[in-house]
Amino acid sequence: MKILIRATNWVGDAILALPALRAVRERFPDAGIAIVAPPYVADIYRDQEICNQLVPYDRKGLHAGFVGRERLASELRAQKFDVALLLQNAFDAAWLAWRANIPERIGYARDARSFLLTKAVPLPRQGEIPAHEKFYYLELLRRAGWLDSVQVESFIGLHVSEEKRRSADEFLCESGARRGALRIAIGAGASYGSAKCWLPSRFSEVANRLQSEADADVILFGTAAEASVSTAISAEMRQPPIDLTGKTAIADLPALPLACPSSLCLVPPIRSEQPPSRSTAPSSSKNLTAARVFSAAVRLITGA
Repeated sequence: MKILIRATNWVGDAILALPALRAVRERFPDAGIAIVAPPYVADIYRDQEICNQLVPYDRKGLHAGFVGRERLASELRAQKFDVALLLQNAFDAAWLAWRANIPERIGYARDARSFLLTKAVPLPRQGEIPAHEKFYYLELLRRAGWLDSVQVESFIGLHVSEEKRRSADEFLCESGARRGALRIAIGAGASYGSAKCWLPSRFSEVANRLQSEADADVILFGTAAEASVSTAISAEMRQPPIDLTGKTAIADLPALPLACPSSLCLVPPIRSEQPPSRSTAPSSSKNLTAARVFSAAVRLITGA
């Protein structure tokens, strides 16, 4: 059997969908599984052993516009997939699977696309599933008959090879990090609006305390577009951080925080494709105090 999975468009959702993707791989160990995803999501999935093939959907390049989408549909049609599983909610996902002549098309019944699906799965009503986003994707599998029951997985991990860990450690050390020191990785920015971002001054407050009380190296990550956020954090820090903003790619990020046995990541809430009832309210990050985050960080570091 050949399975095509349309992944989500956002990195946060892509990580939260990993339990569902691993469940598909476990249920169909001998199937040929291909995942269609934006290039930056494909980079996250590359070493996760969840598929046989990654198909980059480059909507800004090769697959831009109607002609580009039809080009991708033609490429997928030639592979003769048996079933498509749509983790992405958009109409475009169903249209692409339909144009690729995939005989069975499974996805949530939403975004006016049900007529393009052979199995339009009803959306979970509020309160039917736990609030954590991973259950949204796992429930799709359960309702489609691909999962007998939804198991609670408390931790979502990313596989990182030892070679990539060593390479990341060398990069961090060349950038100024100390070997063996506690490393605090801060990714303070977020796509499409600052409403869900924690205030830079609060990141600075936590970073200052971790530097002074835990002798930590503070490392700032982010895209070039988020340089102003990193600059604002740096301006209020008593000791300069290691600023790698704009110097790394998404594909590098799984390995970089793991490049030392003692590391901790501070990031804003993950952006979700789903309705607010199943995601973090935008105002919650701003209401979170630096003292609470510092206390949580200390508990994680000490295991208390």
